[in-house]
Amino acid sequence: MNTSTTPLKSARLEFRVTADQKETIEEAAAIEGRSVTDFSASVLVERAQEVIERERRLRVDAVRFDAFIEVMERSPRTVEGLRELLRRESVFVD
Repeated sequence: MNTSTTPLKSARLEFRVTADQKETIEEAAAIEGRSVTDFSASVLVERAQEVIERERRLRVDAVRFDAFIEVMERSPRTVEGLRELLRRESVFVD
C-alpha cells in the first residue's frame, strides 16, 4: 500500500474485554487474515458510522408524518411562472 496516501495512525484507544471476547475477536481477525487492530478498528468504525447515520435520520412523529402525506397526496397546483420557465430554451449546452 502506498504510505503517502495512508493516514497516520497517531490516536490510540484502549479498552478491556473478557477472555472470551478477546478469543472471538482474534479468531475473526485470523479468519480474515487481518491483525486484531485492523479488524477491530474497521468493525468499530463501521458500527460507529451506522449509529451516527441512524441518529442523523429525519425523525417525524405520527401527526407530522400524516400531515406530510396529506400534502404530498394533494393534486398539483399550477405555477404559471414555473410553466413559463420550463417553456424557455435551456441556457445549458450538452
